[in-house]
Amino acid sequence: MPNKNLSANELIGQIIDAIQEKKGKNIVVADLKGLGSSVCDYFVICTGNTNTQVSAITDSVWEGLIEKVGYKPYAVDGQRNSQWVAMDYGEVLVHIFQPEVRAFYDIEHLWADAKLTAIPDLD
Repeated sequence: MPNKNLSANELIGQIIDAIQEKKGKNIVVADLKGLGSSVCDYFVICTGNTNTQVSAITDSVWEGLIEKVGYKPYAVDGQRNSQWVAMDYGEVLVHIFQPEVRAFYDIEHLWADAKLTAIPDLD
């Protein structure tokens, strides 16, 4: 059962921790709340260098959020080829990309009106 008292910022913090646990890089949080046509309030976008790392980051987010805050994603897509995995947590959508796929889709710039916050890499 999800922790209903968890704020979006706390949820995002848990997601970022889980991404960094598996050395995900170039994390960007896009605040979409001010945009009337967005499907959620936030995107958390990151990069994993290989299929294996994208899968490991996906697993870390999935397991970390269940264990620490009781959140399970509503849906996960892209796990078959692990080039771009999207995890739907309702108000937060997590995008885990391989570098070339992230560069091709460039979604943080598709939402150029959103407030973008870059999270420093741990190493």
